[in-house]
Amino acid sequence: MKSTRTYSLFRKVALAEGISFLVLLFIAMPVKYLLHEPLPVKIVGYAHGFLFVGFMVLAFTVKSEYNRTWLWGIKAFIASIIPFGTFYMEKQWKSEEAAVNS
Repeated sequence: MKSTRTYSLFRKVALAEGISFLVLLFIAMPVKYLLHEPLPVKIVGYAHGFLFVGFMVLAFTVKSEYNRTWLWGIKAFIASIIPFGTFYMEKQWKSEEAAVNS
């Protein structure tokens, strides 16, 4: 059964996951190694890990519900491990969601 909210939730989690990844890479990691303060990495790392797992679960759910190919799932995974990848894919995901909901 297709849920019109699944794609929307997937896109929101993808955005949050992308932001948390950038915060981890460009703020928390420099603080850890330049200021010798590991706490930001621990906090942001946990949040990012939670969002990454949620992203992957939702990506699999979208793939299954909307009959996407395995290539679509692989692209989603790659987008999640490359900085700015989820932002790059957002345009495609937005158009896919619009096509499904129309």
